[in-house]
Amino acid sequence: MTSRPAAADLSHGRAFRPTPAEIAAAAGRTIPDLVGPDLRVLFSGINPSLYSAATGHHFARPGNRFWPALHRSGFTARLLHPSEQDELPEAGLGITNVVARATARADELSPAELVAGGELLTALVDRWRPRYLAVLGVTAYRTAFNRPKATMGPQPDRIAGVPVWVLPNPSGLNAHYTAETLAAAFAELGATAG
Repeated sequence: MTSRPAAADLSHGRAFRPTPAEIAAAAGRTIPDLVGPDLRVLFSGINPSLYSAATGHHFARPGNRFWPALHRSGFTARLLHPSEQDELPEAGLGITNVVARATARADELSPAELVAGGELLTALVDRWRPRYLAVLGVTAYRTAFNRPKATMGPQPDRIAGVPVWVLPNPSGLNAHYTAETLAAAFAELGATAG
C-alpha cells in the first residue's frame, strides 16, 4: 500500500486545520495515491483541492461530501475523517486523482493535463488491477479518456481491462447532487462491487 504517513495529522487530539497561508502555499502540490493490491474500488478524484494538499489527505476540504457518501452508501462501517484514509485499503478501497496537481478549482486544469492524467491513471489501474475504477466527475472523465458522450454510472468501455463507473463529483460546489443522491449513486456501485 502507498499512502501518506499520518504522523502529523493530529494536534492535541484535533484534526489538523491549515491556515489560509498554508492553503495558498499548497498550490501545485500532490498527495500520494492510496493504492495497493486486492482493491474492490479505486476512487479517482479530478485533482486535489488546495485544502487537501495542505493537509495531505484526499477529499479533506470542509464541505466535500466524499467521506459521508462513502459511509452512507455502505462502503465504510462508520464515517471516517480524511485523516483516517489509511483505513480504506482494509475495506478494499483506494484513492487517486486524474491529475495529481492541487488547484483551487478543478476548472483550472487544461484539457491536455486531463488527457495526460488519464494516461497515468490507466497505467496505475493496469498496475494494481482494482475490481472497479470509479471516476468522480463526468466532465473530467469525458476529457481525460476521450469519451464525450459518457454519462453517470457504469461505462461500456474498460480502462486497462478494468470496469469503469462514473460517479458525481462530491465537491460541495457540485450543487446538482444532494448528500442523499450522492450516497445513492455510490451505493449503486457498492452493490455491484460487492
